[in-house]
Amino acid sequence: MTQLIAPPVPAAPGTTSAPVDASAPVDALGGPWPASARPGRGAADLLVGGVGLAEAAERFGTPLYVLDEAEVRARARSYRRALPHAEVLYAAKAFLCSAMADWVESEGLGLDVCSSGELWLAVSAGFPAQRILLHGNAKSPEELRLARRLRVGRIVIDGPAEIARLAALVAADTPQKVLVRVVPGIAAGHHTAVRTGVGGQKFGFPIEGGDAADAIARVLDQPGLELTGLHCHLGSQITEFEPYLEAVDALVRLLAAVRDRHGVEFPELDLGGGHGIRYLPGDTELDLAEFAVRVTDRLAARCAEAGLSVPRLIVEPGRAIAGPAAVAVYRVLSVKHTADGRSFVAVDGGMSDNPRPALYGSPYTVRLVGRRSEAGQARADVVGRHCEAGDVLVRDAALPADLRPGDLLAMPAAGAYQLSMASGYNLVGRPAVVAVKDGRARLLIRRETVEDFRLREVGR
Repeated sequence: MTQLIAPPVPAAPGTTSAPVDASAPVDALGGPWPASARPGRGAADLLVGGVGLAEAAERFGTPLYVLDEAEVRARARSYRRALPHAEVLYAAKAFLCSAMADWVESEGLGLDVCSSGELWLAVSAGFPAQRILLHGNAKSPEELRLARRLRVGRIVIDGPAEIARLAALVAADTPQKVLVRVVPGIAAGHHTAVRTGVGGQKFGFPIEGGDAADAIARVLDQPGLELTGLHCHLGSQITEFEPYLEAVDALVRLLAAVRDRHGVEFPELDLGGGHGIRYLPGDTELDLAEFAVRVTDRLAARCAEAGLSVPRLIVEPGRAIAGPAAVAVYRVLSVKHTADGRSFVAVDGGMSDNPRPALYGSPYTVRLVGRRSEAGQARADVVGRHCEAGDVLVRDAALPADLRPGDLLAMPAAGAYQLSMASGYNLVGRPAVVAVKDGRARLLIRRETVEDFRLREVGR
């Protein structure tokens, strides 16, 4: 079979002819590349965790997700250091596998899960159920029964039906600790689809209008439910700390109202997660140190004003721990030029392993790895292999003008909400995941194959 190889991408009008230096410095301060990322021998490859990305691609195939264990652990430890008196729960929805559960557990973090699948995988991996919090807006009766059977530490009540449903599973002598998820009316997050702290959406009980207060009263009337506090989640990819301060104000007012109405004070206050990271070199990210100081100071001050004991703070970072720790590696399949002057670089992955650009218009940066190019830069859209015009991973990327089929492209900040939201669209299997540490690579999750899809069929 004859392979049609497109010519190199020509330099776009107005672009420079300076060579793309594969050895250009990589941000070593946490993003968008892992802190361990640095040029390899001869500057032709990029090392993550001491492992060359091109070497990993040759060994394990592409698309490939390379996960830096040291980066995950360092980010988990940074939360423990910044918030020593708080409880930190890793948000499994960002990305979960058995190894990830092991790493965060050994670093002293709890786990926040939102399905029976996440719960069962974590417990099967040996994660202590008492350090797990289960949330979700539509928990099935089966999920609640599983949570009770596994003795999950806390369950977040998200809707009216869950109060009676959970109470029916619990005896007064074996109470279930619960939190009530409230909606403080605060808009935060990078996209309307992920702003969960405002009214008019499916999560929680709005404070405004009294739904939250009514839900709290109902839970307190259930002898088998031990209400330990309030929960809220404002949104995702939040890079400023002010929304969290507003949430503290709103939740402390509600805590004081509950104290005045029912004579009880709760020992816990969960502010959720949503902490933003860098996806592009110039992006800002949530300053964890400032967040920790400002939020804890605000909570203490507002509780003092209200005459309340200060509840223990709970936070749920997911993206901020997993996101910068992984790099996605793709192989170029074709380079196409259109009559209107546009160029498209098609790779062997796409929206099935990273739906974020199609869903949210999320931006990414991309880099050639595996060889050094002396060609000038040209602009091109890096597109996926799927039958959708919206399957674009990076728009208007600056890439070497001599890019050709067979080249490898690396995309940082790939650890969160990519594989966790991956699909089997076009029956394209999900990529493999490799852990790297101290120059060694090991397979964590094998590549999904066509045979895996076929084995799910039971008849015709």
